[in-house]
Amino acid sequence: MSTPLERADLVRGVAQAARNAARIVAKVPAATRTAALLAVAAAIDAGVPAILAANAEDVAAARASGMPAAMPRGVGSLPASPAGRGDSPLLDRLALDPARVGALSAAVREIAAQPELVGRVERTDTRPNGLVVERVRIPLGVIAMIYEARPNVTVDAAALCLKAGNACILRGGREAQHSNRALLRAVHAGLAAAGLPAECVQLLPTMDREAIGDLVKLDDLVDLCIPRGGESLIRYVAEHSRVPVIKHYKGVCHVYVHAAADLGAALRVIDNAKVQRPSACNAAETILVERSVAAVFLPRLVDLFRGRVELRGDDDARAFGGEAVLPATEADWHAEYLDLILAVRVVDDLAAAVEHIERYGSSHTEAIITTDAAAAERFLREVDSSTVVINASTRFADGGELGLGAEIGISTTRLHAYGPMGAEGLTTTKFVVRGEGQIRS
Repeated sequence: MSTPLERADLVRGVAQAARNAARIVAKVPAATRTAALLAVAAAIDAGVPAILAANAEDVAAARASGMPAAMPRGVGSLPASPAGRGDSPLLDRLALDPARVGALSAAVREIAAQPELVGRVERTDTRPNGLVVERVRIPLGVIAMIYEARPNVTVDAAALCLKAGNACILRGGREAQHSNRALLRAVHAGLAAAGLPAECVQLLPTMDREAIGDLVKLDDLVDLCIPRGGESLIRYVAEHSRVPVIKHYKGVCHVYVHAAADLGAALRVIDNAKVQRPSACNAAETILVERSVAAVFLPRLVDLFRGRVELRGDDDARAFGGEAVLPATEADWHAEYLDLILAVRVVDDLAAAVEHIERYGSSHTEAIITTDAAAAERFLREVDSSTVVINASTRFADGGELGLGAEIGISTTRLHAYGPMGAEGLTTTKFVVRGEGQIRS
């Protein structure tokens, strides 16, 4: 076991190597980075058996350790997933299958096909003195990505950072370490094929939690830290970091069924938002139902989810929905269940729905179901979450679904990116000033 000083030196060495690699990848032609991404995708496709074998080792170890479900009161039965029916949402996040690995390589190819970012001129202005002022997009530098139980993040983060001309340091969770290493081997094969250094993408070579603290103090070498995981991980990083942090906080996502909702559409959307993948951060957690439609809608919601999703409601929701709706507590309005559980509240009107979201939401994703265009536009104006949806599932709050190819996270921090973060969120801009000998008077 290393001493704290030895561990800190190890982490600094990784960060210094990333800084050196960042200088290289930022300067290479766009075609080189594109070639590297395409080679990464090909290496993932070629490495499917090894990746799945490594993932099976992680899943078996997690299952043997009793990896828990997100909430003890949950119904405890997920739809079929690579981890197996009945496994916890955390195991569902961990597990890979051929389709999920195929989706990873497809996302890398989509990122490779996106327009070039580095060097893009965002704005040009000619000043009265003849100076031409441009804002030009540039890489951030070195990104530290700290995450749990999601091996897909290894590939998404590597590909997005590479597209944006950055180097990245990845620190995945212990529960996914074999999967992450197998995926990193594919990434390194792609980098080598394009002549880029392996240090462009590194896994932190220690599982010590204290190494995270060492990494996020290196503000001379690391430009941005993005934590993705449980609330305790995000708080730990935010409290210990000297590096700017973009938080991927919990997803307490709401669907509001407005008085003018198409109730059939509302049921379809809510079913998808909750059940399609309940372990995702963009799954719906709370349903707000306008009082004027509650007597008709809530019995239909109960019938839809009977034996499938546990409902927890306020007194009004229980009055309309019957005994199938369990009593909700104050904690339920704050809860990110990541399980087949929904909180349900009856609200008087749109203003009350917005007030509930402002009080209990996590700035992630909110949806309104309505045929009233004016109500929809008012909801858009008044709800300031990072993604606001009209008449569609909250599950669309995803980088791939919104055209980003993939996401490095869904930022609930308003600076400097908000919502799903693609490659553009991993860049900034610099001023370029073109003159002909002007001097300032």
